[in-house]
Order: sequence, then structure tokens, then C-alpha cells
Amino acid sequence: MTSATAGGTFPHSGSPPSPSGSDFFLCDFFDASPKGDLASMEHPIFSLSTKPDTRVLSYEHNGAEITVTPSVRGRATIHDKDILIYCVSQLMAAVNAGRAITRRLTLTAHDLLVATNRDTSGDAYARLKEAFERLAGTRITTNIETGGTETTRGFGLIEAWEIVRRSPAGKRGGGRMLSVSVTLSDWLFRAVEARSVLTLSRDYFRLRKPLERRVYELARKHCGRQAGWRISVAVLHKKAGSAAPVRVFRAAMRKMIAEGNLPDYEMSEEPGDMIRFARKGGVVEDGPDLPPLGAEVMAEARRRAPGADVYALEAEWRAWWAASGRVPLKSPAKAFLGWIDKRKG
Repeated sequence: MTSATAGGTFPHSGSPPSPSGSDFFLCDFFDASPKGDLASMEHPIFSLSTKPDTRVLSYEHNGAEITVTPSVRGRATIHDKDILIYCVSQLMAAVNAGRAITRRLTLTAHDLLVATNRDTSGDAYARLKEAFERLAGTRITTNIETGGTETTRGFGLIEAWEIVRRSPAGKRGGGRMLSVSVTLSDWLFRAVEARSVLTLSRDYFRLRKPLERRVYELARKHCGRQAGWRISVAVLHKKAGSAAPVRVFRAAMRKMIAEGNLPDYEMSEEPGDMIRFARKGGVVEDGPDLPPLGAEVMAEARRRAPGADVYALEAEWRAWWAASGRVPLKSPAKAFLGWIDKRKG
């Protein structure tokens, strides 16, 4: 059971937990495609501040009410979200490879830092610990309405985390990190199980400004294969979760338009205080003669391309088909699988 929330959903968090204890998932996909969950891409859960943000955020959109309560260390930031993106990416790579997954993940800190375009200095490892503390301390409360009754439910961004270090003689907390374990919240794990995720550009991690990251998330969530997405500055300000006045936010959008740093999307200002997003290099749309591919086709795609993100491959194939002139296909399934075979060769 989920709560419908303006294009994103928060999975029900009251179900039995996934296996724990000695059961864990080992993060060992070194080239996994970055993935973001739809709910946190849709709603302003993460702080855009570079300083500790201890404000309680209350957000309402289309009847869904969300409250994000930070710990004394502050609300989790959009840069802290890199950890969740890495975990979701690893889990989805495993799902696409047909491997079993659990909520508890064991990873190498160095791999996480490299994958998210961070430095691997001693300070970086210390900042990683602080990020885990903020993620574990940030709580989300949202309303769920079913059958004429409303249920309010609370959950955290992550359930638990653990860092194992090699301790030098006579010194605590200063040794090299041997392993890092994180237990994801049930709501995030269920998003993975339901495939409620989207592939992100690898250049996302090169965006250093928090607002750029947040605006990219919204563009990625709402553009899809549409010709474009238009949104008023006022609504974009709300959905971004910016604490700046609207006039300051508007100036930031104009600067973002002028700099053109957003991966995959071009921004422009339109009359009526509107912002438009469009995919760079043209738009790929599904034609009426190219139906969705079935589950059996995707299973065969996994067999032919083990470890690959078959949904990203499908999107790439559709883009290639559109760029090739949308030639009518007698069997889109055979064409897709044949394209995978040629791509491997």
C-alpha cells in the first residue's frame, strides 16, 4: 500500500523487514548506472543549504502532506543523497543481473567516493561519517489516505549504518575504513523492488551547487520523453525546496539558464514567469507503432547483456530507432534483442 504523492509515491513502511543479521548484499558493481528513486526526486526532502539546516520542513502538494524533521546535526543534504543514489544503483544493477538483494548493504567507502566523483582524502572519509549521521537522523512523516481514513506514518532515510576500521595501536577512530554497512529504510528498498527509479546522468555528480542538482532531478523526473516541460517559477521554487525568496530564486534560475551546465536538458525563460526544460539534442518519443516491450523480452535482454541496465539499453535503442527515421518494425522485440547482440559485438 502506498500514498499517492504528485507523481511520486512513498512505499508503505509497515511491512515485515527484509533479511538482516548475517544476510547482506555486497556492492560490487563497479560501473552501475546512477539511479534516483522517484519519491525523493519529486519532493524536496533534502536540504540545499551548505550549513547545518535544523529547520523542520513542511510541504503540501496535491493533498499529500510531508514533514521532514532533522536531527540536531541538521537535515540530510542533497550531497548526502549521493550515498542513497549509490546504494540504489548497486541494488538495481543486481536486480537487472538476476541477483538477490537485501536492505542491508556492505560497501567499500573508496568505491562509493570514486563513483560519486568525490576525493578520497582523509577528510572525505570523515565527511562520509557525518553524512551517515544526518541520513539516519532525518525523519519523514507523511499522510496516507485509504477508504476514507487517513494514516500518518513516519520513517527515516536510512535505518542503520556501521563503519569498521583498522585501529592503530593505542588509537581509536583513526584507522583505515575496512568496510561500511548501511541498512536502507523499508520505503526506499520497496522503491527498488517496484523499480520506482530513474537513471541519472553521470554528470549529476559533477554538479557542485545544490540547487543545480535539485533542478536537474525535477527536470529528469518530469521531462521523460515529452517535447518539454513548463513550470512557473513560483511552483518550481516550491518543488525545489529553496529557502531563498522567490525573487532571489528567479535570479538563480536566470543564471542557471545563462551558464547551461545542466546535464541532458536546456533551460529557457518564457513569458508569464515560466521556465521551460527540453532535452538537449532533440526529444525521443514513443511512436504508436513501437509498443512497450514485455517482461519476457526484458528477461531475455538480461540474459544477453548480464549486469547491464536493460531499461537504459531500451531507452538507448528507442533513441537510435527514432534517429534512424522510425523505420516500421515487424517485430520490435526481435529488433531490440538483435540490436543488443550487435552492440556487444
